[in-house]
Amino acid sequence: MVRQHRRLILFATLAGLALRLLFLFRFPSLTTDSFVYGDIAKNWLEHGVYGITDTGNIVATSIRLPGYPAFLAAVFSIFGMEHYRAALVLQLALDLGSCFLIADLARRAVSPRTAKVAFLLAALCPFLADYAAAALTETLEIFCTVLALDCAFAGLAAWDRPSLGPWLGCGAAVGAAILLRPDGGLLLVAIALCLLLLLFRASPEDTSRAQLRPVLRAGAAVALLSLAPLVPWTLRNLHTLNQFQPLAPRYASEKSEFIPMGFNHWTKTWIADYVSVEEIYWSVPGGSIGAENLPRRAFDSPEQQEQTLRLLADYNALLQVTPALDARFEDLAEERIHAAPLRYYLWLPLLRIADMWLRPRTELLPCDTRWWEFNDDPKWSVLALGLGALGVLYVVTAFAGLVHTKLTPPVALLLTFVVLRSVFLGSLENPEPRYTLECYPVVLVLAAALFREKKRDGGDSQMADSEMGLARARDPGEELS
Repeated sequence: MVRQHRRLILFATLAGLALRLLFLFRFPSLTTDSFVYGDIAKNWLEHGVYGITDTGNIVATSIRLPGYPAFLAAVFSIFGMEHYRAALVLQLALDLGSCFLIADLARRAVSPRTAKVAFLLAALCPFLADYAAAALTETLEIFCTVLALDCAFAGLAAWDRPSLGPWLGCGAAVGAAILLRPDGGLLLVAIALCLLLLLFRASPEDTSRAQLRPVLRAGAAVALLSLAPLVPWTLRNLHTLNQFQPLAPRYASEKSEFIPMGFNHWTKTWIADYVSVEEIYWSVPGGSIGAENLPRRAFDSPEQQEQTLRLLADYNALLQVTPALDARFEDLAEERIHAAPLRYYLWLPLLRIADMWLRPRTELLPCDTRWWEFNDDPKWSVLALGLGALGVLYVVTAFAGLVHTKLTPPVALLLTFVVLRSVFLGSLENPEPRYTLECYPVVLVLAAALFREKKRDGGDSQMADSEMGLARARDPGEELS
């Protein structure tokens, strides 16, 4: 691929680099989470304590997994304390590396010809480039996710000559993804489901020890390497914090911290979009909640609206959710769920998923969150509309590419990962568009599949199928369509 298409690769790489440098110098992003990660990294380096600074004291914590703090600690130790710009430059390089891995995914899953388009799409994707300039976990998480999938594809390609190498690499990449974000574990579940599918697709007469062995070896290698890094983290939490915490707390909270579950439960009965996350969910505690920001779906009747407004007034008087107030939010949530269970368990999760996939990804840019009201500077409104249209185009093109792509085990693995992650994200009360970014390599691969040359791709597809060990109908990797 490199020799045949050197000019295209060079052009796409330079264009991708220029795009990422634009975001790095024009829109670098350091958020509250960035400084939490940085504080942990600094305390880890200077005091040997994995903790946060609280009123001048360093307190051991488990609110963040150690993956990204370890990355920042390595950067700070080399380039200087709190040198976030160096971290962003390294993320830029890793993001370009992800583009090459995405191209390899397309080569293995569809055809070598598709890899060219996938690389170009990935290099010029503004959503990936934007987060490369943010001191957050997304860029590293995407890199580890794509690396894990690529290693899994390599393992599937060598199914008739089993080798543990690709699966060990896959497990190590999944382990790194989990250390960065707890939801990295969804990647492990997707790979496990793919291996089980291969096992059950085998003919009954072929389900012998020889047939079981490669599946079991691959599954054991991935599981062992994925979960092994969590052992020292779990033991540390048991020893230092006296709590069993193999990942990180769901709400990034300390053990003794009160979590307003009633309030969270209530927000899930109506929240469906990111604007409500910014204006209401993130305001608690410490900020006031404007009743005018509540959507109409937050009330089922005038009586319930009056009850809700009283709750908000009581909260605004304190700017915190007390246990007594939280219990009242819980009562209201249960009333709404009982009145409309389908809304709570089906329609709202679907709306949250749609919002995370389709809304303009401008949360790191100066654009107004309420982009549809056009109250912003015209240039930012145009940018929001453009990015929104681009996001929809990516999704529509990926769906069209999927329709024209054979449902082979690699493609099934990609789809399983996207579906699992989307369903999980729909269960959250804070629909943030960045949570779907880990799925974008799959989107780009499927979108690229639509642009393959059909007349010549037949040979390419046959070669790809042969590589994946799909030629024999009795093989565990047979076509799933």
